[in-house]
Amino acid sequence: MRPRLALTTGEPAGIGPEIALAALAPPLPADITLIGDSTLLAERGAATQRQLPDSIRIEHVALAAPAHPGKLDVRNARYVLKTLDVAIDGCRAGRFDAIVTAPVQKSIINDAGIAFSGHTEYLAERTATARVVMMLAGPTSHGPLRVALATTHLPVARVSAALTRESLIDTLRVLDHDLRLRFGLKQPRIAVTGLNPHAGEAGHLGREEIDIITPAIERARTSGIDAAGPFPADTLFVPDVVRRFDAVLAMFHDQGLPVLKYATFGHGVNVTLGLPFVRTSVDHGTALDLAGTGTASAGSLRAALEMAVDLTAAPRG
Repeated sequence: MRPRLALTTGEPAGIGPEIALAALAPPLPADITLIGDSTLLAERGAATQRQLPDSIRIEHVALAAPAHPGKLDVRNARYVLKTLDVAIDGCRAGRFDAIVTAPVQKSIINDAGIAFSGHTEYLAERTATARVVMMLAGPTSHGPLRVALATTHLPVARVSAALTRESLIDTLRVLDHDLRLRFGLKQPRIAVTGLNPHAGEAGHLGREEIDIITPAIERARTSGIDAAGPFPADTLFVPDVVRRFDAVLAMFHDQGLPVLKYATFGHGVNVTLGLPFVRTSVDHGTALDLAGTGTASAGSLRAALEMAVDLTAAPRG
């Protein structure tokens, strides 16, 4: 059966609606439903000369207020979340196999009085999933690069306190499980970074590696997970080193993702691991300055759609 994908169109003032249209050509081997305001999609398609393929259906969710390219409006914050809810409910009801998301603007959702730190956390809450893992993946000249995060959208000042042996073990379990199930890797090799410079320099630059990260790796290894580290992040990402592993687990957002985005930007994919369905997304934001111009690249969203097709077309066990 063809995979059934729900494609949410993201922040209506951003590039999401137009790159959603652009990413659908040429056709993909999947049944795709666009979730968003149908009038907005028609208007943005006309403005950017991007047409909706006849094979794609739209599940209409009405805007709360007219959307203008580049101009955020708090009145449409709940519309953005409604498109996500429609997709999530569709997956839980068996209508969709996967969700692919265009970028949202976290700030305007919070400005509307709604606590929102990102897609990853929202999906975990809505599906009552105890542990989800944010991973970005993309192609490089040295092979695929996959970087998962031990913490996600969290202030740097709170990262150390958020890291526990139990949370790292749970994250490694989810990462290992989905690399096997979704990506078909029989024995994933996972490199784990340290938190501090030089992985703590034997405790002289911090004890998180000694007290938390190393014990978590050792516990994970006793359960059959091929995890190694902690490695200093600055030397782990050297091509000759990182190519020995199938994925890297970084301790915080801006430790691992700048390297991945430098190497794969425009072709990288954000994958949420641990959910009961596949979810992929772009590796970039709403690009308000490009909205409505027709110049925004749809490469990352196309890659996210292709990965969703691949991850759902041939389930592995």
